Amino acid sequence: MGDNNTDHHDAYTRQPQIVGMHKTGFNDRSPIHTARIVRNWFDERHQIELLEWPSKGCDLNPIESVWAFPVNKWEPEEERTKQQLLQHTQREWDILRDKPHILENLSASNSLPDVLIIGANKSGTRALLAFLRVHPSIRASGPELHYFDRFYARGLDWYRSKLPLSMEGQLTVEKTPAYFTTPGVPARVKQDLPDAKLLLAVRDPVTRAKSNYTQSLSKHRSRRPFEELAFVRASLGLVNSDWGPISGGLYARHLQRWLDYFPRASIHVVSGENLVRDPAAELCMVQEFLGLRKVIMEKHFFFNVTKGFPCLVMREKTGRPHCLGSSKGRSHPTVSQATINTLRDFYRPFNFKFYKMVGQNFRW
Repeated sequence: MGDNNTDHHDAYTRQPQIVGMHKTGFNDRSPIHTARIVRNWFDERHQIELLEWPSKGCDLNPIESVWAFPVNKWEPEEERTKQQLLQHTQREWDILRDKPHILENLSASNSLPDVLIIGANKSGTRALLAFLRVHPSIRASGPELHYFDRFYARGLDWYRSKLPLSMEGQLTVEKTPAYFTTPGVPARVKQDLPDAKLLLAVRDPVTRAKSNYTQSLSKHRSRRPFEELAFVRASLGLVNSDWGPISGGLYARHLQRWLDYFPRASIHVVSGENLVRDPAAELCMVQEFLGLRKVIMEKHFFFNVTKGFPCLVMREKTGRPHCLGSSKGRSHPTVSQATINTLRDFYRPFNFKFYKMVGQNFRW
């Protein structure tokens, strides 16, 4: 919404004038509420006092949570006309009226995660989370919380306070890719979130290593060249498996720690490559794994040719197109073909073991 949008401006100016007693209220941080025209409208009405709304405050309109129920049961391929949508809405609303306990439990709370995106770093975890946010039954934390690897001593109350408000029927999701590679984290997650569902995004470990290094360059410009860091002795082809960008791609080694505590059925593996090529198909499998109705589909994505990456047609809440930030689609450093071949030979036995563990051949 902008100042030049006369239709919206007229809509606001046509509102009845508020007179009489002083009024106090909240206005949440949705973009449609923080637009300049809305702020100006309130500034001109001195009898209305707006209190500060917390940055992680819940939605002020609980009816939006009610709408999540009929939306989740909507079959877009079968109910497409206006009349069909009206009939669907009426039918689902009648069902809700017979279940008052649902409407009575619309109060939001900071629930512990139902789903963790545990990694792998630089394998599409940020895109996965952004795409999942489109689903009305998903509530996700913003920044990576690092509770289970860095801040575990702060306790569950601290962790809970950092999580988004959610309501009955919604899944809370937290993403911290460092969880996958940090020893000790699987045991902590099992203790605190024994029934959690785990999402693991992976990609070609050689490409992932270069991407990891590229990210580090944005923070430390003076770093040594990739090929110096990737080898203990380059002349002998001895790979430095302790270096983070290399060790992060030893998926079989890290996954085994998680399988020591969680059954294979609790872990869904997402192909980072397919998340780029066909995000709708990959999200279809994720929604099925999480027990969600298929809401995220092809219509939600378009391909950004410049970035070489899919973007969302409509972002959660704002309804505007959304592509990930400038870090997405960055150019990787030039690495010799000989180095790439050596790294592929190094990863091959680890990759084969990983394929066997997850029952899928990624053909890296």
